Amino acid sequence: MASLAFGVLSVLLSILFAPFMMLLLSIIFLASIGQSLGVRRFYVKVLLMIFEYGRKDIESAQIERRKLKTDPESEDEGYSEESSPLEPPFLGTHTTPQKEPRADPLSNGHVSNGGNNLISREDRHILLPEAVTSPLLDQKKMEDKLSDDEFKEGKEKVLNFQLNTILDYTKAGMEAIIEDQVTSRFEAEELKNWNLLIRTNRGYEFISWKLTFIWMCGFFVRYFLLFPLRVTICFCGVLWLTICTALVGYIPQRDFRRLVNKYVSIMCFGILSRAISSVVTYHNVENKPKEGGICVANHTSPIDVLILMCDGCYSLIGQRHGGFLGLLQRALARASPHIWFERSEARDKKFVLQRLIAHTSDPKNPPILIFPEGTCINNTSVMQFKKGSFEVGSVIYPVAIKYDPRFGDAFWNSNKYSMLQYLYMMMTSWAIVCDVWYLPPMHQKEDESSIDFANRVKSAIAKQGGLVDLVWDGQLKRSKPKKEWKERQQEEFTKRLQAE
Repeated sequence: MASLAFGVLSVLLSILFAPFMMLLLSIIFLASIGQSLGVRRFYVKVLLMIFEYGRKDIESAQIERRKLKTDPESEDEGYSEESSPLEPPFLGTHTTPQKEPRADPLSNGHVSNGGNNLISREDRHILLPEAVTSPLLDQKKMEDKLSDDEFKEGKEKVLNFQLNTILDYTKAGMEAIIEDQVTSRFEAEELKNWNLLIRTNRGYEFISWKLTFIWMCGFFVRYFLLFPLRVTICFCGVLWLTICTALVGYIPQRDFRRLVNKYVSIMCFGILSRAISSVVTYHNVENKPKEGGICVANHTSPIDVLILMCDGCYSLIGQRHGGFLGLLQRALARASPHIWFERSEARDKKFVLQRLIAHTSDPKNPPILIFPEGTCINNTSVMQFKKGSFEVGSVIYPVAIKYDPRFGDAFWNSNKYSMLQYLYMMMTSWAIVCDVWYLPPMHQKEDESSIDFANRVKSAIAKQGGLVDLVWDGQLKRSKPKKEWKERQQEEFTKRLQAE
């Protein structure tokens, strides 16, 4: 019996080996010449139709269940009765009282940020309650109706501390404990509709036999067809990148080496992008970063580098690593002027700044790619930009990157998943779909500090990508809030008590 099964398996492998190799070679060849047959975009359109069918099937099944149940409490399960085809409710691990209108996630300014906020409140850096006011003491009305002495007396009553003032601070503190603006940015973006991919506790894959069949077919396609193909493409791409960059490093003529390296870089990263079935749309290509400049972008994933390198050649900056990643860094450094530094040197900001200035001073060097946030954010927001790259004095080329989470979550939660686990999840997802916007170059204004310049660039990126602009430091992902922030809260509260 075992010999029969082995024989059948060997026959199947021999039959499928030739088509598999033909498909692999055709994908690598098209990627190497920068061409596409449009198969991936057609594949994404088919997925959208399947997702929409699944959403309608779930809605129909939930409606049928409600008709069969007489318990009023059963109406809280699944979809809301108020849901409509134009407003699909959230299908994550828990429900939300808020509803957002559907919008095209690829259209600028209308990208859903995937948030299912439990609390509706005004976003403020310092969570201070509003000042105690009284409609009877409105300043404009009192100037007409009351005398000066009476108005001053009433104003003092408003400014004086009242016992119920503490309730506003207590409320703000409880809201921060339940749901703050920072912690949710380091977790996976949540979807409103099930994409036949993410795990839920609702069992949507078994809600109807049609949806179960579609889910099983999708599982087979992702794990038994796409995953082996993507792993093979990734292996070939990494091997080809290592060989090509090493050979380019032996070209003696510097200008010719830059030209060859640009073509080799785009070709190799184009092959690697096929390993995740990436579908990228580049907007405003006339604003692409130029040589000698600094390209800054929001940071969601290590794939950000791959996405941008498919459309241009960049120099990278980062900490020097060992092992296989170190091998890639040394290979890249042979072909292009990248900046790798040791851990001890990273703490010396002046040393890193000098390396940046030396790189940007040569107008023939490729633009250097920097992610000023310093950590990965979950595709919903842009957090504080470090000021280091804005102190160089070079022209800044902002780039906004926005992923479509319906096809796969590109966010890397480094606290939860290793790099190997993250790559496994990327290669077993449907695809990686994203939009990239090249913004016009920005210069530091006169009398503008590097911090203000960084905030201005960050706001432009957030506005273009449809992201939430936050002032919080992304390093809160790994460290506690600074003492200065706590003291600032205390100072603000003291000013309220003193009626300043």
